[in-house]
Amino acid sequence: MKLKIQKRLAAVILKCSKKRVVLDAGRADDMKEAITKADIRGLISTKAITKKPVRGISRVRARKRKIQRMKGRQKGFGSKKGKKTARLPKKRAWINKVRIQRRFVKNLRDKEVISKRDYQKIYMRIKGGFFRSKRHIKIYLEEQGLIENEK
Repeated sequence: MKLKIQKRLAAVILKCSKKRVVLDAGRADDMKEAITKADIRGLISTKAITKKPVRGISRVRARKRKIQRMKGRQKGFGSKKGKKTARLPKKRAWINKVRIQRRFVKNLRDKEVISKRDYQKIYMRIKGGFFRSKRHIKIYLEEQGLIENEK
């Protein structure tokens, strides 16, 4: 039994595609007689014609990928898009570096490994971007004789 026209009319009324229109097989006789939009509306009200819910996009694969990335997988060069500065902005990298250096110098001052005057000089050099890393500060302090192989 062909109910193409009824399906098309139902799709127009329900404001969806023909794929989403479901016709009740038990009421095929009623549907065959329904040739106007009014007839189709009647069948819709009696639930002989229904509309399938919209299918969303599944997040299963996305969740699985997220778990793998948390483990450190799928992060190779083939997966990276954008520059290094796009993944970690220059400013954020600078903030991280400076905070580590300031924390380190503050600990040295609190332990009285360096004097307050030396602390101030080093602090200002950190602010000016003189040091590349925490290790660079250690090397600098040893070379200047301000510290004796302190961790």
